[in-house]
Amino acid sequence: MSGAVDRRWPVAVLALALLLTGCAAMPGSGSVQRVDSSQRAEGDSQVRVDGVSPQENASPQEIVRGFLEATTSDDAEYETAKEYLTPGRREQWDPFAGTTVLAVGPDFNLAEADPVPGAGAGAAAVGTEPERETSQVEITGSWLAEVDAGHVYTPRDEEYSTLFQLRLVDGQWRIDALPDGLVMGEADFRRIFHAVNTYYYADLRVEAERAERADRVLVPDPIYVRRRVEPVSEAVRTLLAGPSEWLSPVVTSAFPTGVRLAGDGVNIDGSGRLSVRLDGVPDDWPRSRCERMAAQLLHTAQDVASVDVTEVRLRTGSGELLCDETASEARELAPGLLDGDSGRGYFLDEDARLVSLSPDHDEKPYPVSGPLGQRSAELRSAAVSRGGDLAAGVSADGSTLFVAPLEERDAEPEALPLAAPADEAGGLTTPSWDGLGDLWVADRDAEQPQLLRLTGGEGTPREVPVHGLREGQRIEALRVAPDSVRIAMLVGNGERSTLLLGRIERDQNAEGVSVAVNELRPVAPQLADTVAVSWAGESGLVVVGRPVDGVEQISYVEADGSTGGGPSVPGLNDVQAVAVSEQEGRPMLAATGNRIARLGEDGQWKLVAEGGSAPFYPG
Repeated sequence: MSGAVDRRWPVAVLALALLLTGCAAMPGSGSVQRVDSSQRAEGDSQVRVDGVSPQENASPQEIVRGFLEATTSDDAEYETAKEYLTPGRREQWDPFAGTTVLAVGPDFNLAEADPVPGAGAGAAAVGTEPERETSQVEITGSWLAEVDAGHVYTPRDEEYSTLFQLRLVDGQWRIDALPDGLVMGEADFRRIFHAVNTYYYADLRVEAERAERADRVLVPDPIYVRRRVEPVSEAVRTLLAGPSEWLSPVVTSAFPTGVRLAGDGVNIDGSGRLSVRLDGVPDDWPRSRCERMAAQLLHTAQDVASVDVTEVRLRTGSGELLCDETASEARELAPGLLDGDSGRGYFLDEDARLVSLSPDHDEKPYPVSGPLGQRSAELRSAAVSRGGDLAAGVSADGSTLFVAPLEERDAEPEALPLAAPADEAGGLTTPSWDGLGDLWVADRDAEQPQLLRLTGGEGTPREVPVHGLREGQRIEALRVAPDSVRIAMLVGNGERSTLLLGRIERDQNAEGVSVAVNELRPVAPQLADTVAVSWAGESGLVVVGRPVDGVEQISYVEADGSTGGGPSVPGLNDVQAVAVSEQEGRPMLAATGNRIARLGEDGQWKLVAEGGSAPFYPG
C-alpha cells in the first residue's frame, strides 16, 4: 500500500474532509500575497508554502502573528520565521523542541511592558510621553495536543497561554523571548504534519513458548513528521532513536544502541527500493538481526513513502551491504501476525445465543453449533478466540463466564461464577481474547472492581493489577490488542466512561508469569462520554461517544489520541456497540436499538438482523 495514506484503516468508508482554519502564508512562486488558511483545500498540501518576511513598521501583534504564520511554511530550517526574532534570539530558539496544537488559530492579546524613558531608538523628548522600547503579546487558545521533540502526539484538554516578549531593534519590533517549539492551529497542523507508524517488536519473551510467532510481531508506535521536509528520513531517524517512552517497556528494537544515519542516509529509487546507510552497526552483527532491522525499516517507510517500498537494503556508512529484505520476505516479520481469523462477524440473536455471519454477509446469520449457540445459552455478551476454536460468553445476569468450543455441539461449557452483580450496571464486561490465546474480562463490582485473565482461556482466573485507576473508577468495557501488549478500556464510575489505553507488562517470577496494566493514558479526551470501543487495524480505534455539547457519534481515533487520520462514519442512532475487524475490507458492525446493522462499501448502513445485540469480530 502506498504511503500516501496517513494510516491504514480496515474499512472503506467515506473520506474525512479536514476543515482548515488558521494562519497565512504564500505560494512558492508567483506574486507575494497573504492567503488565510481557511481558504486552503486538502489538495493544497501538494503546493509548497513559503513564509512572508516581516513588514516595515509592523506592530507587536503583527510581528507575532507573522512569525507564527511563517512557522507554518515548508521552510526546512525556519529561516524566514527567524527574521522576526532579535539577532541574539535567532541562534537560541529551537523550533524542533515540539509543537503545541490548538483547536483553532491562536488569539493575540497585547500586554504592554513598562516604558523605558530616553532609551533606544526614537527616545522621547523632555516633557513628552516616553516611547516604549519593549512589549508583550500573549498567545491563548484551546489546547488540543502536544507533539514532543520525539514526534510523539499527546492529547491535551485545557486552556493554553504563553507570552512573547518584543523589543525595538533599529526602530522595528522583533521577538526577544519566546518558548521553544511551534504553536499552531489544528488545521495547519494537519496540513503540515503526516501521521506515521514506526514499528518495534512486541516483547513477549516470557510467553514465547505459547505463541509460535510471538517474537516476530511488530507493534506500531505512532509519530508525526513534516509532510514535505524529508518525511521518510525523519521517520527513519525516529525509528533508530528507539520507541516512545510509553511503549518502550513492552517492545524491543533490532537496531544496536547508538546506530545513526550516515552520509546521505535514506534513498528510495523509482522501483521502490529503499537504501539506508548506517553508522554504529558492529562488524559481527548477525544477519538474522540485520533482517529484523530491515523489516522494521520497510514497514515504517511504507507508512510515509510516496511509492510502494518493494525492498530494503542496509549498508554501512562506507556503502558496504549489510543485508537486504524484500517486501514479501518482510511479511514474516510484520504487524498483525497474531490477529488470527478475524474475517467472520458474530452477534447475539433475539434468543440471546451466539450466531455467526458469513464473511461476505450474503447468507442468513446462523447459530454456531457449539454450546453457546444453543437456545439455552441466554448470554449478555460473547467473544470468539482469534484462532476461531473457542468461544466465551457472559450469562444474562452478568454473574458467570462460560468458555466452550465454538463448533463442538456435544461439548460441555466450563462455567465460572466470577461476579455477584447488585444491579444491571454490575457484573462481568464483554470478554476479549488477546493474540496469545488468553481471555480477559472485568468485574464491574462497585465495591471491588477487578480485571481478570484466564491463561489459554481456561483454569482459574488471575487478577491483573491496573495501575492508575482512581478510587470509584471501574472498567466498563475492554478490548485487548492482537499484539497482546496494549489494552483499550472504557473506565468510568457507572455514569460516564472515558477511553484509556493501557500497557500490558509481563514478568517472570517464582509463580510463573505475572501480568499488570500500567501507564493509563487518555485516548479521546474530547469526548464527554464513551459508550463502546473496538480496535480497527494496527493502531486505530473506533469509538462511540458524545463530544462536549455534541450528539453521540461513531468516530475513528488513533491509539495516540489524535483524530483526523481516519475516515468519517455516517451517523447511526442509539448505538450500544460497534465492531471492526483487523482484517482489511471487512464491514463495520453496530448494534442500534435491538437490531444489528453493517456499514456497506457505499457508505450506507444496512440491516443485518431485526433482532440482536453485542456484535463483534474475533478477539
